[in-house]
Amino acid sequence: MAALLVLALLLDAALGEPKWLWDRFSHPAIQMGRIIQWLDTRLNTGSARKVRGVFAVGVLSLGSVALGIFLSAFGPLAELVVAAIFLAQRSLCDHVGAVASGLRVSLGDGRRMVARIVGRDTRDMDETAVARAAIESASENLSDGVIAPAFWFLIAGLPGLILYKSINTADSMIGYRTPRYEEFGWAAARLDDLLNLMPARLTAAMIALPTGQIRNWSAIAADARRHRSPNAGWPEAAMARALNIALSGPRSYHGQRTEFAYVHPRGRRHLGAADIDASIAVLWKAWAILLGASIVLALF
Repeated sequence: MAALLVLALLLDAALGEPKWLWDRFSHPAIQMGRIIQWLDTRLNTGSARKVRGVFAVGVLSLGSVALGIFLSAFGPLAELVVAAIFLAQRSLCDHVGAVASGLRVSLGDGRRMVARIVGRDTRDMDETAVARAAIESASENLSDGVIAPAFWFLIAGLPGLILYKSINTADSMIGYRTPRYEEFGWAAARLDDLLNLMPARLTAAMIALPTGQIRNWSAIAADARRHRSPNAGWPEAAMARALNIALSGPRSYHGQRTEFAYVHPRGRRHLGAADIDASIAVLWKAWAILLGASIVLALF
């Protein structure tokens, strides 16, 4: 699996998400979203919604593992292609970089670009809020879109990778503490927390190592505990230390401002396009650590 992961990482870095391909076919993640939406529509009604949510996650998990086993039967080439499709290093860097490019044109362009990658309100963001949102997205999605898929591919091949991606997609769609999803999305959110437990901490280490912040690991751990998420705080805390900036903090969702605590509160709070560029450089350094570790595993 390690040798296949090396090739998949390189293939993703070289090609990203080819527009010509996904203009003709639906990306597998979109297909996953449609299945989750179908389960939501059919099952998220009436009473016992938590039980129904557990059942939905069970169906999704079994289907994902079965699909992974089926695709693996086509051999290493199929495994390589599917793994590369589900890794998102190049596309992550492209999307985050577009925010920096937009900010350099105007604040409005920066807001439009960041609205494509975050779920918070963007209409009234200033330059710092735009940059902070982009960097937070970069940090979290390095874990969700690169390190975690690679981790589960190494552990359990395509069944593990597809299972992870389906649960992570489900969490992003139904894992919210809202009246509609508080109970139905509980299982998806908790399983996603479990599957990301180790990858989130590995991501923090892969950010900390090449940026010289591994010596501040105890401070990174303390900062991570300030975050509202048990996992997302780790890559954010490591990125905040790497760039000496404050992340997380106040933001608005659906017109309501929420006062989240800052991660690395003593870091700089005035951010701009250059800080986004710096975060992308860190993403590639972390990717290089992952690639190197995969090469070592493949050799030994």
